[in-house]
Amino acid sequence: METILAVRLEKRIAMIHSENGEIRPRGIVVRSGSPFARAIASRRPAALAGKAPEAEPAAAAAVTTDGFREIPKWDLKDHKGRKIADLVFVNRFVGGAAAWAKADMDHIDQALAAAMTDSTLQSVVAQYYPGKITSTALPPAVVDLHTPQGSRFFKDQAEDLARELFLSGVLGDHDPGQCVIDMMLPRGVILVDGFSPGFQPPPGEEEEHARRERALIKIDDDEGDSTQGLGGYHGSVQVNRNGRPVTTYYAVGVFSEGDNGIAVFDGADNSWANVVATFYHELNEARTDPDVEDAVRFNDASKIGWYSETGRGEIGDLPINEAESGFADITNVFRFVKLADGSGEVPVQLMWSNAVHAPAAR
Repeated sequence: METILAVRLEKRIAMIHSENGEIRPRGIVVRSGSPFARAIASRRPAALAGKAPEAEPAAAAAVTTDGFREIPKWDLKDHKGRKIADLVFVNRFVGGAAAWAKADMDHIDQALAAAMTDSTLQSVVAQYYPGKITSTALPPAVVDLHTPQGSRFFKDQAEDLARELFLSGVLGDHDPGQCVIDMMLPRGVILVDGFSPGFQPPPGEEEEHARRERALIKIDDDEGDSTQGLGGYHGSVQVNRNGRPVTTYYAVGVFSEGDNGIAVFDGADNSWANVVATFYHELNEARTDPDVEDAVRFNDASKIGWYSETGRGEIGDLPINEAESGFADITNVFRFVKLADGSGEVPVQLMWSNAVHAPAAR
């Protein structure tokens, strides 16, 4: 019995980046090879369980039609948390109209909506649901929140903005449990995976906040940010509406360009494509693992949805980890793909497919 329990504990530790009994899954996207990615890898707890890191699959492993190794042991597992089958999302461009080029906003809106409704791309995500899935984009808008270039945008600011947008009615009459608010930061703003200096949680939430603090990725003892490879993250907040708590889901990401964020698509004319790929990643993770933030808050593994037991993350993280391993090129993971209806192509980050045990475009 003790041996069985030890094996189960080791699996639990590997799955959720656990330490001292706390679970630490994350809903972030990071650039492969970055300081942020290295910091995450250093926390994969093979060492915590007293085991050597698992050997990487041989380079001679079977290869998929998209050119990736088949790695069954990386596959996602359903940990029985909730999922969102019929997703509704809304884009909000932070920083005011002067901070954004209209052409960039138009490209982002159109490409993200097309990617999230493309029958071929979404067939990869649909395998994690018992029935049909749908995605609906609500009309976008600009948010007049002053965010000068070089400023740092913290987790508590993202959560406050998500609450404010929800209470302002951006979701209309849609069920908030099926919705994600996308908050897109303008050029030059740095996203921080941490809380602003001096932030204090509301009374009664000190324990939950302490767990969240311990789950943050530290780089040289400081919070990691988008200049170190962070592209964005998804999460949830509780909003008091008419005296009742309502869970509101959000995603926040940077305008990846140069050394800020995940700038895979080159050239100023294509920088908008990095934003689309980041939010394609976050939306698909938000629908397959929406309550990951609450899993950390309450140290409750039952709130986790689809997540790999290797500790390599969610549906969008595994493809980046494959690029991190050196067996795949990041430009094969982030790429333009043709739409099934023949109307053009869109920039996405490929998601993980259990069906082929690898990243997949179909």
